[in-house]
Amino acid sequence: MVLQRDAKINIWGWASKGEAVTVKFYGKTYTTQASDNGKWKVSLVAMKAGGPYTMEIKGKNRIVLHDILIGDVWFCSGQSNMVHQLSLHSVYYPEVIANANNPQIRQFWIPTLTNLMGPVQDLPAGSWKAAVPQDIGAFSAVAYFFAKSLFDRYHVPIGIINASVGGTPIEAWIGASGFKSFPTILKTIATNKERPETEAGYLNHPPSGKSEPVDKGLSGTTPWYSTAFIPKGWRQIGIPGYWEDQGIRNLNGVVWYRKEIEVPASMSGKSAKVYLGRIVDADELYINGNRVGNTSYQYPQRRYTVPAGLLKAGKNLFVIRVTNQSGKGGFVPDKPYYMFFGEDTIDLKGYWTYKVGEVFVPNRHARRVFPFSAQNAPTALYNAMVAPEKGYAIKGFIWYQGESNTGNAQEYGQLLPALIADWREKWNMGNIPFLYVQLPGFGDFNYLPTESNWAELRESQRQTLSIPNTAMAVAIDLGEWNDIHPDRKKPVGKRLALAAEKIAYGADIVYTGPVARFSKKEGDKVRVFFTSVGGGLITSDSEDLQEFAIAGADKKFVWAHAKIEGSQILLWNEEVKDPKFVRYAWSDNPVDPNLSNKEGLPASPFEMECN
Repeated sequence: MVLQRDAKINIWGWASKGEAVTVKFYGKTYTTQASDNGKWKVSLVAMKAGGPYTMEIKGKNRIVLHDILIGDVWFCSGQSNMVHQLSLHSVYYPEVIANANNPQIRQFWIPTLTNLMGPVQDLPAGSWKAAVPQDIGAFSAVAYFFAKSLFDRYHVPIGIINASVGGTPIEAWIGASGFKSFPTILKTIATNKERPETEAGYLNHPPSGKSEPVDKGLSGTTPWYSTAFIPKGWRQIGIPGYWEDQGIRNLNGVVWYRKEIEVPASMSGKSAKVYLGRIVDADELYINGNRVGNTSYQYPQRRYTVPAGLLKAGKNLFVIRVTNQSGKGGFVPDKPYYMFFGEDTIDLKGYWTYKVGEVFVPNRHARRVFPFSAQNAPTALYNAMVAPEKGYAIKGFIWYQGESNTGNAQEYGQLLPALIADWREKWNMGNIPFLYVQLPGFGDFNYLPTESNWAELRESQRQTLSIPNTAMAVAIDLGEWNDIHPDRKKPVGKRLALAAEKIAYGADIVYTGPVARFSKKEGDKVRVFFTSVGGGLITSDSEDLQEFAIAGADKKFVWAHAKIEGSQILLWNEEVKDPKFVRYAWSDNPVDPNLSNKEGLPASPFEMECN
C-alpha cells in the first residue's frame, strides 16, 4: 500500500474486546487495546517519503504487511469519467498501456457499494495494484495520468484510492451531516431507511389483459441472425446513422441490421477485432450465425473479438440486433466502424439492410414507475464507499462528476460546496486540497446563442472556486460531441496535476487558464477582467475570439465582437445599447471556445452580470 508522508498515519482494525494489539513499523513499536466494540487504532509518527517497508500487527494472531511505501495519497471520486479505466481507452493510448511499468504508482479500487442506513466502517476484501503491465488496464485513466504527472514531477510514491460509480449524482456522495441546509433531502434520507433492500427495477405496466410484444427476429422458427434465414422485405439503411434520420419515424424498439461482408483469404480463420463505434442503446453482433459480442447500454465503445475459426474466405453474414428505449436509435456518427486483423482492414460503413423486429408501443394509460436506484440515493455511496476511508491520511481529493446533475445545475452550486465541507470535516485534516474537473463539451453544436443546462452546471463549478484551497481543471476543449466519455483523459489528468502542484505543493506556476473575475460597463461596451492570464491572453487557434455573447436586461443574447486588451477583453454589439450580461462558451458543446493563456490552458466558460 501507500501511506501518506509528513502526516499522522492512522492504522486501525478490529479484535476481541480488550485484546492487546502491537504495531511495529520502521523501528518503532506502538501498543493499544481494543475497545468494548472491538475496534483499535494507533497513530504512527509522520514520515518522509520512502520504502518499501514492512509492518507487523500482533494480537492473538499475527499479520505482516510487506512492500509499504510512504508518499502522497489522493482520494479520487466521481462518476463514469473518473471510473473509466485505461483499458477502455486502449486504442487512444496503446503506448501508455504497453510502456506503463511504475510500481511506485498504485491504485486501490473500491467496488460499487451502497448503504441507506448509515456510514459503515469496513470494506470487502481489496488490494493495492501497481501501475505495471498486468494491472494498469484497471486504473482510472484520469487518476493514472494525474498520478503519473505528479510522480514525474516529485519522484515520490503516489497512491490513488478510487471510489467512483458511473451515472451517479453528487447527492449520493455526501454524508447525512452534509445536508444540514437541505431539509428536503434529509426527509428523503429518512424515508429511504425504510425501503426494503430488494426494491429496485424498472416497471412500465402493460395494459391489462394484453401480452408483452415479442421480437419477431427471435420468435420465429428461424432466428434472423441464422445463416439459414432467408430475408424478405428488408430495406436499405446506412451505417453509421440514426434510423429516425433515415425514414423511420419515432420508433422505440428492436431493429435488425444485416449485410454480407467479403473477407479476404488472409483473414480466414483468424481472430479479428470488430469496432462498432457507439450504438444507441443496446446491441448484439452475430457473425455467421454466432453471437460474438453484446453491450447493454449506449455509452461504451463497441470493441468485439471475433474468435478464431469463425471467419471464412468470401462472404460472411454480419447481423446486428439493436434495441432502443427512447430518443434516436442506431449507430452514432463520427465513430470507427471496421474489422481488422493485423494490417488487413475491412470498412463496415455503408449501406446495410434492416427490418424492425419489435415496436415498443407507449401505453398512455399505464402508470410509469421509475426505478429506485440505491446508488443514486442521497448518502448511499458515501456511507458504503467513502466513510470506511475517512481515517486514512491523504494529500487531498480529486473529483470528476456532474453529468448526472445537469438537470439541477443551480442546486449543484450548493451541493458541491456541501460535499467539500463534509469530506474535509470527516477527514479532520484541515482544508486539504480539493481539485475537480469542469465538465467538457458534449452534444450537438449550436451556432446561435442558447440556453444550456451543461453551461449552468459549469458555472456552478466555477463559482465553487470561492472556497479556499480548491482548484478546477477546465476541460471545455476536451469533449466529444457524440460521446459523454471522451478519449482525451491524459490532458484532464495533467491539468489536475498542475492544480495539485500549485494548491497542494506550493509550486510557483501558472496552473489554470483564464478565469473571469468581474465585468463592468463602458457605455455600450463591456470590459471583462481575468485572473490566471499567465503570460497573456491569446486565442488557441490564432483566429478571432469566439463564443462571447452579450445581452441587455431582457437576457436576449447575441454574439459579441471581442478584442483582447492586455489582461482584459472588450465586448460589444451594435444591437445592444445597454449591455447587462455577458457569457463565454455558454452551450452544451460550444463550437470554438478559443480563449486561453500563452501557457496553452483554456479559459473557463462563464456568465456574469455587468457592474
